[in-house]
Amino acid sequence: MNNQLKKLIELINFRYFLIIVLLLTAIVQFLFMVGNVRGITYDIQLLQLAPETIRSVKTIEDTEKTEQERDNAEKAVDEIYVFNSEVANHRSALVTSIFDIALDVRNDIAEKKEKEKEKENDERDVLPLKVLPSKEKQIELLRTKLKDILKTQSGLVLTDVQLDALLTADETSLLNTRDSLANLVKVNLEKPIRKEQVPTLRNEFESKIRQHPAIAESLLNTSIAIGRAAIVETEVLNEEKTELRKQQAREAVEPTRILQGQIIVQEGELISREVYRQLELLGLLNTKSSIKPIIGLAILILLQMSFMYILFDRSKMELSKRRSALLVTTIVYTISITIMKLMSLVADNFDVMIAYLFPSALATMLVRLLANDKAASVVTIMTAASAGVIFHSGYAAVLQMDIALYIIFGGFATLFFMRSIEKRAYLLHACGILTIINILFITFYLLMSQSGYGIAEIGFYITAGIVSALLSGALTMGLLPFFESAFGLLSTMRLIELSNPNHPLLKKILTETPGTYHHSIMVANLAEAACEAIGADGLLARVGCYYHDVGKTRRPAFFIENQMSGINPHDSLPPKSSADIIIAHTTDGAELLRKHKMPQEIIDIALQHHGTSLLKFFLYKAKEEGNNIDESAFRYPGPKPQSKVAAVISIADSVEAATRSMKEPTAEKIQKLVQAIIQDRVQDDQFDECDISLKELKVIENVLCETLNGTFHSRIEYPK
Repeated sequence: MNNQLKKLIELINFRYFLIIVLLLTAIVQFLFMVGNVRGITYDIQLLQLAPETIRSVKTIEDTEKTEQERDNAEKAVDEIYVFNSEVANHRSALVTSIFDIALDVRNDIAEKKEKEKEKENDERDVLPLKVLPSKEKQIELLRTKLKDILKTQSGLVLTDVQLDALLTADETSLLNTRDSLANLVKVNLEKPIRKEQVPTLRNEFESKIRQHPAIAESLLNTSIAIGRAAIVETEVLNEEKTELRKQQAREAVEPTRILQGQIIVQEGELISREVYRQLELLGLLNTKSSIKPIIGLAILILLQMSFMYILFDRSKMELSKRRSALLVTTIVYTISITIMKLMSLVADNFDVMIAYLFPSALATMLVRLLANDKAASVVTIMTAASAGVIFHSGYAAVLQMDIALYIIFGGFATLFFMRSIEKRAYLLHACGILTIINILFITFYLLMSQSGYGIAEIGFYITAGIVSALLSGALTMGLLPFFESAFGLLSTMRLIELSNPNHPLLKKILTETPGTYHHSIMVANLAEAACEAIGADGLLARVGCYYHDVGKTRRPAFFIENQMSGINPHDSLPPKSSADIIIAHTTDGAELLRKHKMPQEIIDIALQHHGTSLLKFFLYKAKEEGNNIDESAFRYPGPKPQSKVAAVISIADSVEAATRSMKEPTAEKIQKLVQAIIQDRVQDDQFDECDISLKELKVIENVLCETLNGTFHSRIEYPK
C-alpha cells in the first residue's frame, strides 16, 4: 500500500477500522445481492404485447409528467415589459450635450485666437502665450472632452472627419442641427421600443435625418452617427416580474398522479414507451414482491460480518498484519461475489447451471496464502452462503444449496491439502485434488437430482468441475503477486522462494562472506525455533536471518568471522573508525536489500537486529586510549526492534556469536550467557518499541538454550 495511506490507516483505532471495513463490505454485498432476493412481478420488454391487464398497485405522483406540464405552463406565460418614458428626454439631452461640448471647444479656440491678436498689438506684454493649437490638436481636444460620453455609449463612434465637422461648421448651422436632431430623437423615442426592434428603427431614423431640412449638409454624417447611437430600447424586460409570473403558472399546475387500481395497459396492448415508463415508475418491472427477503438478506450479511469481526478482533497477529489480513480477506471476498454476480447476470441465457464454472476455491486459496487458516475457513463459508443466494433461480428467497455445498467441499478440501504447499508449483497438486472433489460432488448432484440428463449436459458439468479447479489455481497464482505488492504482504510461498540458496543475494553472501553465511544459518535455526515457541512467524525469522547481515559484503574483511588469514584490519584503525565500519553494516544491508526490491519486513530486520545497542568492545578500547568519548557515537542507529521477530533475531544474533567464541561451552555456561544477553537487552531498553513480554523472553531463553545445547553437545574423541 502507499506509505501515506498506510500511515493514515495506522492512526485509526483497529476496532474502528475493522467496523468501517466490514460496513463497506456489507454495503457492497447487499447491493450485489438485493436483486437476487426480490420477488418477480412482470417480465415485460418495450414494444411487446402485454401478457395481461396491469393495474397500478398504489397511488403515486408521476413526477416526469407533472414536470412536463409545468414546463408547458411556464412557456405559455408572456414576458412582462416596462416602458420608460424618461428615455426620450435622456437621449435627447445626450444629443444636445455632444453639440454643446463642441460649441465650448469652439469658443475656447476662438478665445485663444483673440489673445493671439492682442499679443501682436501689445509690445509691453512680456508674458508668453500658448501657440494656437493645430487642426489635429483641436480634434483631439474635442475627443478628450467627449471621452466620457463616447466611453459610456457603446454604439457611438465618431471619426476625426465627423469631429472636424463639429468644429468647422458655422454656429448657426450647428445650433439648428443640434435642436432638430435632439427633437427628432425625442419624438422617435416616445413610443415603446424593444431591444430586437432597435436595429430596424435605427435604419428608419437614419432616413429621417437625411430627409430633415434643418440638418446642415456638412453635419449630415455626424448627425447620422449621433442619431443612430441615440436610438435605444424604451421598453425593458422586467425579469423579476416575469419570473414571478412563471413561478405562479408552474405552481398552479396540479401534480399528475397514477391512482391505485388505474389500468396501465390492457391485455394484448402494445407496451409503448409511455406505458413502459409508468410501469418502471410504479416498480412493476422490479422484483419488489416483499420486503421480507430483503430483511432476511440483511440478517445473513449481519451474521457473516459478525463472524469476520470476531475473527479479527480476537486475532493474536501483530496489529499491522491484522490490518493487512483484514483488507486482503474483504477484498478477496468482494472479488468472489463480484464474479458470482457477473455470472448470475448471464445464467438465464443457458439451459445448464453455469454456476459450477465458478472458481470454488479461489477465495480459500488466496486468503489461506495471504492471511491464515481461520480467515480462509470463514471466507469459504461466507462465499458458499453468498453463492447460494446469488445463483438461486427460483422465486422464493432461499439458498441454492447445491452450489453452496459445492463451494464448501471444494474450499475445505483445498484448505486441507494446501497445508503442505512449499512452492507455487504445488498449486497444481492442490488443483488436481480440487478437480477430483468437484467431479465427485457433481456426480452426487446429478445422481440425486430427479431430472434426466443427456450426454451433452453430463459432459458440461464434468468439464465445469475441471474448469472451476483450474481457474481457482490460475487466478490464485495471477492475483497473488498483486496482493503481495499492494499490501506489502509476505506469503509463505514468497518467503520460501527467498530462502532458495540460488537467490543472488544469498549467493553473494556465501561467496564473499562465507563466515557470515554460516553465522546467518546458525542464527536462523535459533530464531525460527524461538519464534515458533512464542507464536511468531518462524519462517519470516529464518528468511530474515539469511539476509540480516548482507551489509557485511561491503567490507567482509572487517568482520571477524570472515578473517580467514588471521589478519585483523581493526588492529591498525582507531576505535571510532572501526566502530563506524561495524555499525554501517545495518544501513548498508538495508540499502542493498532495497536495491534488490526485497520485502519491507526483511529490510526492517536488517535495520533493527542491533537496535540502538552499544558497540562495547570499541567503546572500551577507545576509553583505554584516553580519548574523550561520546557514547552515542558507538551505538547503532536503530531503530529498535519493532516486532517480536526482530526482537528474537536480535537476541539470537548476539547469542550465536557469543556462544561460538566460548572455548568449552557447557549447558550451564550457555544458560548464563543467554540470560546475560537478554538481561542486557532489557536493561538497555531495546525492546521498548515491540510488544514482546517478559514471559515470552523466558520462553525464548529456554528454547535458545535447548537448541544451543543440541548444537554444542559433547562428542567422543575418535582414536588417532
